Amino acid sequence: MAFVDFQNVWLAYNEELLEAGQYAVEDITLKVNDGEFIAIVGPSGCGKSTFMKLTTGLKMPSKGSIQIGGQPVTGPLKISGMSFQAPSLLPWRTTLDNVLLPLEIVEPFRSEFKQRKAEFEARAIDLLKSVGLGGYERKFPWELSGGMQQRASICRALVHEPKMLLLDEPFGALDAFTREELWCNLRDLQALKKFNVILVTHDLRESVFLADTVYVMSKSPGRFVLQRQIDLPRPRDLEITYTPEFTDIVHELRGHIGAIRKTGVVVPQ
Repeated sequence: MAFVDFQNVWLAYNEELLEAGQYAVEDITLKVNDGEFIAIVGPSGCGKSTFMKLTTGLKMPSKGSIQIGGQPVTGPLKISGMSFQAPSLLPWRTTLDNVLLPLEIVEPFRSEFKQRKAEFEARAIDLLKSVGLGGYERKFPWELSGGMQQRASICRALVHEPKMLLLDEPFGALDAFTREELWCNLRDLQALKKFNVILVTHDLRESVFLADTVYVMSKSPGRFVLQRQIDLPRPRDLEITYTPEFTDIVHELRGHIGAIRKTGVVVPQ
């Protein structure tokens, strides 16, 4: 059974748009295996973020069905974590306290937080160490670089040990060197913990380096027009991004995106 299963999903944002047949995404059918890392790319406004809202249960489909972990999605999911382009760390809380926040507010952890605080703190500290933030637990967000803040944000999304991590342009605001360093952090965390990842990105190199499968979305209304398996061997290091095999895949994806932007028609495979 697929861990994520979309069957003919359509979404209009309100009844008026639904009656007019104006959809944000249309006819989305997708199966993601347990532990799979997928990336979604496409032009701005194509519906990538809408797809994320559907996957987390923040939006219900107008038509079609969604199952996550074998269960129908009927509301916001507790088995997922999410990180955005802006880290959104609370400035009055230390790095450690920011990472602990989901455990303080989400059940079943909330009711156990006081009794298990030492255990939860140890879990958070281990996560921070795994992304190179050991020793920064007591620092405040304004004492961290942008890359450090994003690392902390990803740790916050993972501290409750979700089965699925959703990333919406998480590295888009960072410089190229920091971005590549965080690719490697994410690669290692996912290989260790085996959680599912759905990554929305405009960076084609990022999608090819990290993902098992890349999906290309059309112009709005968004629909998947290409599913590209990334057959590069794992574990991948940054040197692979300079190989002809890697570059060929990036150019192939870029060709599809370019065709969508110009005509709305996908380049034949």
